[in-house]
Amino acid sequence: MKGELKGKNIALLATNGFEEIELTSPRKALNEAGANTFIVAPENDTIRSWNNNDWGSDFEVDTTIEKANQESFDGLMIPGGVMSPDTLRQNDTAIEFVRSFFEAGKPVAAICHGPQLLIDADVLQGREVTSYPAIKNDIKNAGARWMDMEVVVDQGLTTSRSPDDLPAFNRKMIEEFREGVHKAQMTA
Repeated sequence: MKGELKGKNIALLATNGFEEIELTSPRKALNEAGANTFIVAPENDTIRSWNNNDWGSDFEVDTTIEKANQESFDGLMIPGGVMSPDTLRQNDTAIEFVRSFFEAGKPVAAICHGPQLLIDADVLQGREVTSYPAIKNDIKNAGARWMDMEVVVDQGLTTSRSPDDLPAFNRKMIEEFREGVHKAQMTA
């Protein structure tokens, strides 16, 4: 995996309350594969993670969602946790940022509750995805086919259920990011 993503810039979209391991594990895998990773958030200083059952570490924000644009990135990764996706899905700028990756055909990866942003970006119709089981019906109501698998890939969209799935998620995410633009991803 070393060097597979050299020169690629990947946006990590999160805000306070993201599940720490769901950002740190993919970020480490992406960095080890040669990618440059950037935390994109509504805040401009730091965001705080959720670590199992309590607040976790603070993470420095690289750019705000208001300043970010998908043209600067080769892919998008959305960590889960309950709070971060629920907050971001109420932010119109965040939703437009997510939708813009689909419009450009760029790969997107989302884990756990992260697919909630995909629901609000209206990009799931006809797709196969997985997520944390608690949002299964939301995913189905958005027009997707929900699958109970550790990782599901559908034309550049990589999804997983929980931190237990991170090894498979990271492998498939890197594979999809390496492949780059997927014409069939342009469904938004």
